[in-house]
Amino acid sequence: MSLIAPTLQSFFTERLVHQRQASPATVASYRDSLRLLVGFAAEHTGKAPSALDFEDLNTEVISAFLTHLETERHNTARTRNNRLAAIRALFRYAALRHPEHAELIARVLAIPQKRHDKAIITFLTHDEAQALLAAPDPGRWEGRRDRALLALAVQTGLRLAELTNLNCGDVTLGSGAHVSCVGKGRKQRVVPLTANTAAVLRTWTRERQGLNEDPLFPTRTGRQLSTHGIQRRVTLHVNAATGHCPSLAAKNVTPHVLRHTAAMALLQAGVDVSVIALWLGHEDIRSTQTYLHADLAIKERALAATTTTSANPGRFKPADPLLAFLEAL
Repeated sequence: MSLIAPTLQSFFTERLVHQRQASPATVASYRDSLRLLVGFAAEHTGKAPSALDFEDLNTEVISAFLTHLETERHNTARTRNNRLAAIRALFRYAALRHPEHAELIARVLAIPQKRHDKAIITFLTHDEAQALLAAPDPGRWEGRRDRALLALAVQTGLRLAELTNLNCGDVTLGSGAHVSCVGKGRKQRVVPLTANTAAVLRTWTRERQGLNEDPLFPTRTGRQLSTHGIQRRVTLHVNAATGHCPSLAAKNVTPHVLRHTAAMALLQAGVDVSVIALWLGHEDIRSTQTYLHADLAIKERALAATTTTSANPGRFKPADPLLAFLEAL
């Protein structure tokens, strides 16, 4: 038997960091998934995590772990599939180092992804977005910071990790105002700023007075605002804005919903889907086409442009009295 600990460690230090040069977000996602798996297997077998071998991570244990994620931790099928993707990546790496476990590894790699429903995306209407932007208290430092953050998120559609990683030097104001960020796959992109967003950021950066390498949206102590911190601030301001815009109460507003809001605003303004894909940093345009399904106005315009067919309303009326009696039952 082979212990899995050395392979697990080299998977992170050799494969992810040196060979793939994976982003910190990818490393953190894989770390969390495999930490949960090792903890589950250790509890299942009664062994210490460092004493686990490959036989302790067979298909039965991993299948039980995936079920545990959904039933005990209440993870969605999408999250379950993300955890499985991390496990598969580890076992594909292990296949090169441990041919003696080829059969076990093949069985693990054969565990399928779980199909799940794809719900229509949630986004904010113009009035809801305006209510959210007005919610932060301009009399407090945190309120002015949050207003600039929300304005940037709603207009540019940056991902949550892209927002937290922004530094003061990533924002260019004045003529051709824009923000530069590094998205998924280490792809750099530039997103233009509207005059209103640029004005809000100009006021904030003037107050912020940070160096180019300083976080654009810091905590009170000057550290980078975390993803969880931004999520909490969004929830706080959504709750405050609900009093002025009650329709917000029916929506689960997360930072990613602000990204959807930016995309829908572009789509409703008539911007081509391929341009929106570049704006959002989508590698595959099919990811952007989900916004077409969410925009009812586009479907209504398509319906108005078609020639309607005529169909007589009314009910079937049987001529025979016996059939009429049976139909009435």
